[in-house]
Amino acid sequence: MKVLDSLKNEVKHMIENDSAHDFEHIMRVYKSAQKICKKEDANEKLVLSAALLHDIVSYPKSDKRSKNSSIESAKKSKKILEKYDFSQDEIEIISDAIRDHSFSQNKKPSTLEGQILQDADRLDAIGAIGIARVFATGGSLKRPFYNIDDPFCKDRMPDDKTWTIDHFYQKLLKLESLMNTKTGKIEAKRRTKVLKDFLKQLKQEV
Repeated sequence: MKVLDSLKNEVKHMIENDSAHDFEHIMRVYKSAQKICKKEDANEKLVLSAALLHDIVSYPKSDKRSKNSSIESAKKSKKILEKYDFSQDEIEIISDAIRDHSFSQNKKPSTLEGQILQDADRLDAIGAIGIARVFATGGSLKRPFYNIDDPFCKDRMPDDKTWTIDHFYQKLLKLESLMNTKTGKIEAKRRTKVLKDFLKQLKQEV
């Protein structure tokens, strides 16, 4: 699909160099979405277009606007898609998928295409790459790895704005149960085991 190559080239020049939300993140989500599409009966062109455009606006986690990143990305994506051969209905499906994919929006997308994008994006938050991304973000915000009195949130509520490990308990370990597609659930289970094994090893070392 030539339109995907064109979108890819356009997006590559728009993404800023944030290691957790860089162009490589976009491409990992794209590849995961592609794999899920092969098993689920979805419109691949719409799913992959949404994957390419889903983070074209990405405010830093420390920015008050961070929760609106997906909403802003959806708005911006409409203007980009209008330059290509997409119908108005297709543009709505893609932009709605982008708007609703974010964990902070706390929504289940209404279309299968949106659900696949959400699953693909969440898969990149878990597993080995998820661990790398969470520490990259924590490091950029100068957060300590863990709370020295209760590193693994046994007797307190997780606070991932203060400690990086808390993000596992506040979000990452919950994602497996929030996946939409059967294909997404299977891969999320495998990647969540990686998170649990990491935390188990970390407990032995701190």
